[in-house]
This record gives sequence, structure tokens and C-alpha cells, in this order.
Amino acid sequence: MINFKLQQYAFLALVAAALFGASTPVAKVLLNDVPPVTLAALLYLGSGAGLFAIHLGKRWFRSNNLNREARLELSDYPWLAGAVIAGGVVAPVMLMWGLSGTTASATSLLLNFESVVTTLVAAAIFREAVSSRIWLASIVMLGGGLLLSYDPNARFSLSLYSIAVIGACLMWAVDNNLTRKISASDPITIAMIKGLVAGTVTLSLGQINGDTMPAVTNVLSVMALGLFSYGISLVLFIYALRHLGSARTGAHFSTAPFIGAAVAILVLGEPLTATFAMALALMVVATWLVLSEQHEHEHTHEAMVHSHRHYHDEHHQHEHDRTEGPEPHTHLHAHPPLTHTHAHMPDIHHRHEH
Repeated sequence: MINFKLQQYAFLALVAAALFGASTPVAKVLLNDVPPVTLAALLYLGSGAGLFAIHLGKRWFRSNNLNREARLELSDYPWLAGAVIAGGVVAPVMLMWGLSGTTASATSLLLNFESVVTTLVAAAIFREAVSSRIWLASIVMLGGGLLLSYDPNARFSLSLYSIAVIGACLMWAVDNNLTRKISASDPITIAMIKGLVAGTVTLSLGQINGDTMPAVTNVLSVMALGLFSYGISLVLFIYALRHLGSARTGAHFSTAPFIGAAVAILVLGEPLTATFAMALALMVVATWLVLSEQHEHEHTHEAMVHSHRHYHDEHHQHEHDRTEGPEPHTHLHAHPPLTHTHAHMPDIHHRHEH
């Protein structure tokens, strides 16, 4: 049985995956006119530039506290810097170097490990509560991804190049978990910074590699795609991280390759194969496992003070000075110690020991 109130934010992760996954067949078409590294760079830059415009628009039209997200605090920037370096700089470099010595099909197989590695990093390093049900869902999703990207003609060997691709998965897993640490802050600002930095670094790599800039119309097309598939997708991903944690958000986001394959079948006329049908079935099973998870036990909230966008629920019963505006609103507030029992996820208020 699915607790839709508890799982409502899973919808954001699935939409983020849909936006990202749907971009793959579109990008495949754009590769006819744009070099691969430059294509990735422009997708990132389109994400950062588009979100910067949205950020300016929000500041221009907003004159009060209504619907405002919490600003990044000084203590957030080391986590953000780590996420940008790991996921926006190191991971793409490792992936590109790995691609230089492996086949595309072998790389596609290896990239399926990102979700499992994200779950492993979340549990082992960041002490996120990961149940056996979530582990099973991650493994089932991995099986579906491997099945979807399997190529019987692929040449696969464990080399430094393939290890570099797995290393890229590890860096993105670290990125996801570091971003979770600051997910209470404004997702648009976080995604904007990551897009601009990653895009600039990747574009520089493309120029060093000898890429030529495509026509202006192609540049604008790729950047527009990047705004939705990388920018808005990442904003929704961060919202999901805030409420679901890294492992569960990562599991839902693993549906992206399946969505990309479905779009390719529907839009590009690629054949509907038995392999896709089996992979899709595994994806549905894995998604159901995550959505139907029941996690309820007595737990204690330690006293804490923080700022984020919130409603007045059982975790927010604080005083106001009547300047906050109607809910949802954002302001600095204190949580007294509290011990109770209810169904919950590893959100920003439930990162306790198990």
C-alpha cells in the first residue's frame, strides 16, 4: 500500500527523471551538428543561464517573504563547492577520459551503477537510513538498466578507462549526497551555480579538445534543452532530496534511461523490443518497492535552529512576530527536542540514527 501523503515528493523525482531522460533522444539528434563535449557544456550552460534569468525574475517581482526559499548560508558553501567539484568538474573529466578508451556501449552499462553507488555512499558515509527494501529496489533498477543498455557485441574489459567511468559514478554519488546536505536552501540558486560552473569547465575541455562552436541556432537549441533537462530537472531533484534523502531520490531518478528509451520509441521510431519490455517491467517493480516503503518507529528530534520553506505541521509549532506572511513561508525558527512515532522519510528533519 502506498502512503501518497508521505510519498508525494517522489513525484518530483520522477518528473526530474522524465525531463532528464527525455533529453537523451533529442540530444542524439543534436549530435549531428554539435560535438559531444561541447553539447554537454552547452546543456550545462543553458541550465545555469536559464536558472539565472529565473532567479533574477524572482528577485525583481518579489517584494515580500511570500514563497521565498532560504538563502545559502556561509556554512553551506563548502558542501556546495564539494558538490560542484565532484559532480560538475571531476566526474565529467573522468567520464570523458574513460570514454576515450572504452566503447560507448560498455560505458552505458557502467553508468547504471550510479544509483547503487549513491545508495552505498548515503548509507556508509552519510549514515542515511536505507532499508532492505530500498537496497532491493536499487538492485532491481540496476538490473533493468543493465538489460536496457546491454550490447552483445560490446567489448568489455576491466581497465583503467572502465575504472574511470565507475569513478565518475562515484563522484556523482558524492555530488548527490553533498547536495542533500544543503537541500533546505534555494534549489534554483544551487542548480544555477552548478550549471554555470560545470558548463564553463566542460566548454573549456571541449575547446582544448579542438571542438568548434556550432551555429547560433544550434547553440540556442541546446541551451534551451539544457534549461529543462538539466536545470529544472535538477531543481526538482533537489526538492526531492530535501524530502526523501539521497538513496530514494536516486532510485527514482534511475528511471531516466527507461524514459529516454520510451521517448526514442515514440518520437524517433526506434523499435519496441522484448528487451525494453522486460527492462520496463523491472523499472515498475523497483519504483513500486520504493513507493510502498513503510518506515515508522519512535525517534527523537534534537534541538536545532535553521531556516527553510515550511508549513505549520507537527514539526513546526514555533512562535512568530507576524512578519513572516502566510504559509508556506521561510524564516529562522527553532525546533525543541521532541520524541514521537510516525511514518517518515530521511528528510531534513529526520536524519537520526537507526
